[in-house]
Formats: sequence, structure tokens, C-alpha cells
Amino acid sequence: MGISKRDIFLNNIGQTSTYSLALEVGRAEGIFIYDTSGKRYYDLNSGISVSSLGHRHPKVINAIKDQLDKHMHTMVYGEHIQSSQVEFAELLKNQLDPSLNCIYYLNSGSEVLEVAMKLAKRATGRYEIISCSNAYHGSTQGSESLRSDHDYSRAFLPLLPGVRHIEFNNESDLEKITCRTAAVILEPVQAEVGIRLPLNDYLGKVEQRCKQTNTLFILDEIQTGFGRTGLLFAHQKYGVIPDLMCIGKAMGGGMPIGGLVGDKRLINLFAKNPDLGHITTFGGHPVTCAAALGGLQALLNEKIVDSVLEKEAFIMSKLQHDIIKEVRSSGMMMAVELTKRKYLKHVVNNCFEHGALIDYFLFNNKSFRLAPPLIYTLKQLDKACDILLRAMDFAQAKYK
Repeated sequence: MGISKRDIFLNNIGQTSTYSLALEVGRAEGIFIYDTSGKRYYDLNSGISVSSLGHRHPKVINAIKDQLDKHMHTMVYGEHIQSSQVEFAELLKNQLDPSLNCIYYLNSGSEVLEVAMKLAKRATGRYEIISCSNAYHGSTQGSESLRSDHDYSRAFLPLLPGVRHIEFNNESDLEKITCRTAAVILEPVQAEVGIRLPLNDYLGKVEQRCKQTNTLFILDEIQTGFGRTGLLFAHQKYGVIPDLMCIGKAMGGGMPIGGLVGDKRLINLFAKNPDLGHITTFGGHPVTCAAALGGLQALLNEKIVDSVLEKEAFIMSKLQHDIIKEVRSSGMMMAVELTKRKYLKHVVNNCFEHGALIDYFLFNNKSFRLAPPLIYTLKQLDKACDILLRAMDFAQAKYK
């Protein structure tokens, strides 16, 4: 008998945890993932907010196929004019404030954060960067430096110098933003702490403080972008305009891509003093840009974002259970906090057993994550929520 795919996965592919779900994927379509035996799972994670259009959306697939018939990689990003890059940039610009008119294409969210930090230093001549406690911005050395939790980062010290932390929603901490600060980098909704929303116009107050100190106001919209919170981007929902916006995840419709968005005068600082201030071989790959273009067209033309708040309200009304302490949400970006930590693993495992995929948070051990594809119908959500409720019944019964 040959070696199984599971054995190869565990032995020959680098692991990031000792408790991998190890779901052997056969195919995925729409809101469903199927294992190799044909068992169907409701996807309630979207691959951590990536598959907001579901799996294999026809417009994304067709855009990829059309681009493959034209060309793939031709030259390092920035040297050739490529239609899929140009068309996505134009369509994106038309959805944003006029100051967000230029995009620098990259490969992933972590890389976008790296470039944002470089650009902040280049633009301001300063090196201090402020981020929020309990935020997650990526796992490369630069983006890891923004993290406050040393249980994760201490094994990789020293990281970047000059990073300070403030507490999200703590207005008194804004005094730490000074004329020495190059940039403040925030998630408009903190994700990995279990969905923490901005309160009392907090983002607006950060924006104003940044203006007072000539500090760049940078929003990490990698999880919140492309309709997740109920508007195309969360900063539009919360009434602020960043100097730079980091995007990724759902941007590619399932393909890997990210982007740093800002005013042309800022983005183009990479072109001089020094030349080639940042370069990337595969950032803006024509196939991934074609996928991004097809995905954004689908999101807009099919008015998918318009129904997000209705679906959020439906889930909130449906998820009523004795072991639920609180449900926090911004659109279809949700945390379900349970009354006891010990319930969590039983809910996650029972959902998996009965055909629904939910996930944990990095910094909250009593809540599970819900970030379903935005294309769910209310009927489908009703069935998926029934699986969640039965899993909570199971968890509660374990400890009676």
C-alpha cells in the first residue's frame, strides 16, 4: 500500500500547529467544501475571510481562463503595462475617496504591511510606528513586530525597533501619537481578539490626531475589505479616510494577492531617492489581477454587499442559546463568545463532525469565528446555524 496523502501532508509539508484539522479537500463550490469521500461541509470561515464570493465563482474562474489565454508572467512588476492590473486599479479607484487613487500590487497581506511600514518611514523621515495591542497584521518579521503578544513573538526576537502599542478604543492613549511617529497602523475592526468594534468615533479621533502630528494614518483592511463589514471597505462604514489602506484576502476571489492603496504622491515615493525603493517579482501577477478584477466586478454588479447587513441580522437573531454569552459583529465578521472556555473545542469539533467549518481566534479562547461567504442565502444560513445550535446543545450536555 502506498503512502497516504495524509501521511505526506504531515511528514513532508511544513506544519504551523500540532493540531491541524487535516481535512482532505476533494473540491469546493459555492458555500460548500467537499472532502475526498464526498462529505459536504458548510464553509463558515471563507478561509479566514478569503472566499467572500464563495468557492470558484464563475466570474473569477472565467477571468482567470481568459487571462491564461493571453499571457502569464512577463516581467517584474512595474515594467510592463498589463491590462488586468490597469483595469482593476481603475475599477477600485472609482469606489474610493479621490485621495485613494493608486495601488501598489503585492502577493499577500503580510507583504502589504511590510511595504506600508517602509513607505511610512520613507515619507516621513521617522521610524516610530504605533499599532494596537491584540492586533494581528501578519507573520513576517516586520508585521510580526506590530504584535503586542510576546508569547508568539519572543522566539523570534529581536524584531523591528521603534514599535509602540496603544489600546484599541482607549482615547487617552492617543497622546502617545507624537511628531516622532511615522505611522499608526490599525485594523478598523480588531479581528483576532474576537471582533472588537471601534466605539465613540474612535477611528475618527485617531485620524484627527494623526493629522495634528503629520503622522500617516494606515488602516489594515485585509480582513474587513471587499464587503465583509457591510460596505465595500470598513473605513467607509466608520466614516474615516486613511492615508494608506492595506488590502488582501478576499481581493483575489480565492487567488493570492494584496495591495497598498493611497495617493499617487505617496505610492510613487518608491520610484526615487532611491530608485526601486521596493520591488516585487510576482506582485501584480496578471492572472491574480484578473481574478481580482472578476471578483470585484461580481461583488459590484451582483450587489452582493447590499445584503450583508440583512444576513448579519438574521444570524444574530438565529444564534440564541444558553451557552452563548455574546455575539459581536460588524457585518458578516462575527465572534460568538461562549459562557465557558471548555465549551469551545466541543462546539468546533461537533460542527466539523456534522458538516460545518468554524474556527478559533488567536487572542480569544472563549469565542469561535464566523466569516461565511457573502453569497449565502438566508435559507442556507438557517441550515448552517442549526448545525451550530446542535453543536452547542452537545457541548452543554457534556458538562451537565
